Amino acid sequence: MPINIIHAAQRVDSPYSGNLKVNVTSSVGMIPIRDATVKISYKGMPDSIIETLDTDISGQTEEIGLPAPPPEYSQEPGSDQPYSEYNIEVNAQGYEPVMISGTEILAGTLALQPVEMIPVEMEEQEEETIVIPDHTLYGEYPPKIPEDEIKPMDETGEIVLSRVVIPEFVVVHDGAPSDTTAPNYYVRYKDYIKNVASSEVYATWPENAIYANILAIMSVTLNRVYTEW
Repeated sequence: MPINIIHAAQRVDSPYSGNLKVNVTSSVGMIPIRDATVKISYKGMPDSIIETLDTDISGQTEEIGLPAPPPEYSQEPGSDQPYSEYNIEVNAQGYEPVMISGTEILAGTLALQPVEMIPVEMEEQEEETIVIPDHTLYGEYPPKIPEDEIKPMDETGEIVLSRVVIPEFVVVHDGAPSDTTAPNYYVRYKDYIKNVASSEVYATWPENAIYANILAIMSVTLNRVYTEW
């Protein structure tokens, strides 16, 4: 097995590990899928299966431990990749197969990987492949678009509420602010906060640091809701 393909932190003799649990549901009604076969392999080597699991009546696998890099990699900027990456292939009778590439495992944490499967009678298609990009704290991404700290108010009847109201949904613009052709998606507020938080912090951080970052994410999100949307 070529050592340059598999990150050193993914070797079976690594002293550090994180746990993984997979939750498999139907795309129709979010019904748990029992007896789905879940195969786990190293990213980049989908044919080298290291674990095979079955889902229970709740559509969940048991928790398994997988090698991961040292936890201090996620504590200091500029360190080596702080997480190991795995492929997850899911097959179930009556459903289209699903492949997820790049599930991230951090040392000492539990990763919950949701998987939605499409019934075969709904759509004839090849195996669905979902690629998870690098974490924003590790990968190389273009800088954020600068914005004015103080924005002008349009005279369109804005209303200042007497108290903070948490919306059920927020609108996510899938493109640059100036791109009017990009689609808008309605995302549940709680799901949006969870998705942003999981992309901007590591689960290995101190609890208070995670709380502080999530509160900042909530504040920025609500500020944009009430000033732009």
